[in-house]
Amino acid sequence: MDIVGCPLPEDRLYDLEHDVWWASDPGGGSARVGLIAALSAFAGPFHTVTFRPIDGAIGRGRSVATIESVRFTGAVRVPIDAVLLERNESIVRRPRLLNDAPYAEGWVVRVRPERPEDPERHLESARAVVGRLEERIRSQRIRCWPATPDVELYEIGLECSAVLTKLNEELATRPPGSAVLLVTDDPTSPIEMIRWSDQTGHALLAHRTEANLHQFLVRKEADPRPRRRAGA
Repeated sequence: MDIVGCPLPEDRLYDLEHDVWWASDPGGGSARVGLIAALSAFAGPFHTVTFRPIDGAIGRGRSVATIESVRFTGAVRVPIDAVLLERNESIVRRPRLLNDAPYAEGWVVRVRPERPEDPERHLESARAVVGRLEERIRSQRIRCWPATPDVELYEIGLECSAVLTKLNEELATRPPGSAVLLVTDDPTSPIEMIRWSDQTGHALLAHRTEANLHQFLVRKEADPRPRRRAGA
């Protein structure tokens, strides 16, 4: 399911108050807990994950980790009474997994519910939270993208040639894999950005339009392969 551009898988349950999901493992004896994509998009790139030094039983609503980005610091809380089984150490080494794969490799902890009936009693399906999540996304102006932007470029009032010069200069300072969100009001930019991607070999991941503003998400490729010669 997709809510205003933000994914919301239907194969798990949700605690919208704490921005977490619950996905039962095969057999139902344990489950993974992670962050919903809307929170990851709101926070921006995460740079630090710190697990709390706790083991065993954890009460509903207790924090198991602290997560930090440039504009957000918060706690990851278990949605029901549970026993902690495993921490995902991968997100400590690569906090960006919380942004890039929030419903897959970016899970936070694996737990076992204290009471097997609690997930269904206390958590909600994707369809049950759609309305509230959509309202939050719209009111907080959250934008989910195929990749989390490392930097945002707002180039308003410039012709597209000047905008592309700014974009190329920014990409030159970034490592491969970096994502840049470019915002421009140039009306020719949709055509020019496709041409730019073909000529440079860097990926144009997404394009959205709001009012008179065009938003482009591009990714710097490690081995860019142009599909069109410059000037063609």
